[in-house]
Amino acid sequence: MKNWLDEIKWDADGLVPAIAQDHKTGRVLMMAWMNREALELTAAENRAIYWSRSRGKLWRKGEESGHVQTLHEMRLDCDADVIILMVEQIGDIACHTGRQSCFYRVFENGDWKTVDPVLKDPHAIYSAGHKHE
Repeated sequence: MKNWLDEIKWDADGLVPAIAQDHKTGRVLMMAWMNREALELTAAENRAIYWSRSRGKLWRKGEESGHVQTLHEMRLDCDADVIILMVEQIGDIACHTGRQSCFYRVFENGDWKTVDPVLKDPHAIYSAGHKHE
């Protein structure tokens, strides 16, 4: 029997990029990496679980901040090398900067301009010594 995880084209490090989108608005919230275990657990637990390359371990989105991403749907692109997670973003903050989306800068006139406000001070979100999820 074919395993659904075998259909994914993992990169040389055994990872696949995952884009989290708001399931209601379609807004792109963030991009992170998933390994096989993270993707399998995401499907099993119906919540976004990523692979933290910097920490070298699984990262359950919201485990520090409370900003959990509840899974509504997963999609695989035509090349089988990118995952989209349609999620409900609990707390309306996906970015470690305290913004709704990690994509809060727009390129204008040769420079990056911040266009989305900080909804909550990151220091108030995360415990001492923890940079971000």
